[in-house]
Amino acid sequence: MQNDKCKMQNDKCNCKTTNANCKTTSAKCKMEECKMQNGGLSIMPEPIDDRLLRFCVRVIHLVGHLPNTQIGQHIRLQLFRAATSTGANYEEACAGESRADFIHKMQVVLKEARESRFWLKLISAAELIKGPEPQELFTESHELCLILGQSVVTAKRNRQANKSLCGS
Repeated sequence: MQNDKCKMQNDKCNCKTTNANCKTTSAKCKMEECKMQNGGLSIMPEPIDDRLLRFCVRVIHLVGHLPNTQIGQHIRLQLFRAATSTGANYEEACAGESRADFIHKMQVVLKEARESRFWLKLISAAELIKGPEPQELFTESHELCLILGQSVVTAKRNRQANKSLCGS
């Protein structure tokens, strides 16, 4: 069946495109169909670990452009430490020994992401680096904070649901 507007949804994907080449034979969409391009953009969301890694790399490049002053050096170290620890701590959270350990480590990741967001906001406000990159990284850090915060809330909710199911 060929549609001008293919809207396929299931637990693995959420495809919405106006591509005339969209063909489905059932209500479920296949991963290949979800990878159809819409204006050259991938429909699949980027995994959080990849997004954190990309964020860290972008920050590493950005801090090299801070002024070589006492203030620039202080901000450089603070932002570098906070931003790069988000990815490392996320990896540790994924290897958590228990749900409580996972939650605790995810809260550390969120704390470091918030700190990174502050330093990026300061760089923009003080105009320490010209151009769009500090603001773009601030936006990315804000989105990461929202995602990580929701992950913590969900993990806590699931912990509470499991306690009530087990009668604890």
